Amino acid sequence: MNNTGASSRNPFHISPKLIIAAVAVVILFILVMSSFFVVDQTEQSVVLRFGKFNRIVGPGLQTKLPLGIDRNYNIPTRVVQTMTFGQSDSLQSYESRFMATPSGSSAGESIMLTGDLNIVDVQWIIQYRIEDPAKWLFNVQERDKTIRDISQSVINQLVGDLPILAIMSSERTGIEIESQERMQKAFDSYNLGVRIVTVKLQNIVPPMGEVQDAFEDVNKSIQDMNRLINEGKERYNREIPRAQGEASQLIQMAEGYAAERVNNAAGDVARFLSVLEAYSLSKEITARRLYIETMEEILNQADAGTLTLIDKELDNFLPLSNLSSPQGGTL
Repeated sequence: MNNTGASSRNPFHISPKLIIAAVAVVILFILVMSSFFVVDQTEQSVVLRFGKFNRIVGPGLQTKLPLGIDRNYNIPTRVVQTMTFGQSDSLQSYESRFMATPSGSSAGESIMLTGDLNIVDVQWIIQYRIEDPAKWLFNVQERDKTIRDISQSVINQLVGDLPILAIMSSERTGIEIESQERMQKAFDSYNLGVRIVTVKLQNIVPPMGEVQDAFEDVNKSIQDMNRLINEGKERYNREIPRAQGEASQLIQMAEGYAAERVNNAAGDVARFLSVLEAYSLSKEITARRLYIETMEEILNQADAGTLTLIDKELDNFLPLSNLSSPQGGTL
């Protein structure tokens, strides 16, 4: 009878304590795994508690309440994201893009009407960064579509206020700056939590066909005009300073010559006044000295072979050549 009882026992019987221990281990593992989460260096994480906003945490290993009490949503707040407009349909014909029903958020969005009632194909990109992850998660439901709609509306408004030639040339930078300011203002009004980094216009071309060829010719003419203007300005900036330098040099030379003449005249006047003063003190001596100095200067400058002295009564004359020695020396 005892043998029968022993044979009826289950050899694979598991102790209830072992089952409880295994369940406890699994529950503990689940608790531990659901209590930690990792946030990347380029992200911030929004933590919700029972579905309500609780806090924002930064990069690293973070903790939260397990079993779904806390939920985290990692948002790439340090990544600059790019959104393109008009690029996907740039290879389609003008008729198919403009006349067909839009098949998506980018269908026909690059075709716009300018202020002078011309049609232009404008392609652009925007770059933005998520600044407030909580606003990004909760304030707007369709965030990407909202960004696209606002951006398209702003660019359409700016393009619609300007003539086509200005859009293609001089006002390009102005459109980029103004559109960035207006988009940021609209995003702030929606509390979208994003910051526009840049708005960049890519291709701005008129519709396909003969119209585009004509506008390309006009645009080329504008570029040639700007090139010639720049060349003229460059030559002006090169020639004008050179001419100004030469004029300044001539003026300085004239001023120096004038100063020299004035100084010489002042010296002559001073010398004459000194002689006049000496003459007034001793007229006979001064007259004789002036006569001797004058004759000395004349005789030094004259050729002795052709100079002849005569007396004032014209009774006789004395050639200076007779005063020279046979060797050519002066006696």
